[in-house]
Amino acid sequence: MHPYAALAKQTIGEYVRTGHVPAPPDPLPENLAVSAGAFVSLKKAGDLRGCIGTIEPVRENLALEIIGNAIAASTRDPRFPPVSPDELDALDISVDVLSPPQPIDGPESLDPKRYGVIVSAGNRRGLLLPDIEGVNTVEEQIAICRRKGGIGQDEEITLQRFTVERYR
Repeated sequence: MHPYAALAKQTIGEYVRTGHVPAPPDPLPENLAVSAGAFVSLKKAGDLRGCIGTIEPVRENLALEIIGNAIAASTRDPRFPPVSPDELDALDISVDVLSPPQPIDGPESLDPKRYGVIVSAGNRRGLLLPDIEGVNTVEEQIAICRRKGGIGQDEEITLQRFTVERYR
C-alpha cells in the first residue's frame, strides 16, 4: 500500500473507532509537506462507498489534506451513511492528488481516461475524476458533472481539466 493510501486508511480507522483526528506524521516527509488538492475514495466490494476531496489545497500540506478528506469521505459523504467499525477491513482506499486545474476551450481538449473535468456555471460546479469505471466518453463525463453541479443541459458552461496521480 502506498504511504498516502496508508495514511488515509490509518486516519479512517482511528477516527471511526475513537472519534480522534490523528496527527500527521512527525517528522513530515517531504512528499507530504507540499500543497495540493486531493480526493480520498473508498470502495467496498468494488462499489463506491465514499469520495470527498479538495480541488485545490485548503490545508497547510498534503498530509493534512489527506487526513481531512479521509475523515470526510468516511463520515460525511452525503450519498452514504458513515462508515462503521465493522466495515473498516472491507474498504479499498485510494488517494488522488490533483494537478492545478487548467481552463480549456472545449470538450475536444478532454479525454476521460487521462483528464478529470470541472464543469462550472456561475457559482455551481461539478467535478469528476479521470479514469472512472463506466465513464468512457467526454459527453458522459460532462453530463455527470452537470448533474453533480445542478447545471442544466442548456446552460452555458466553462470547462477546466486536471490530471491526477492515483495511489492505492
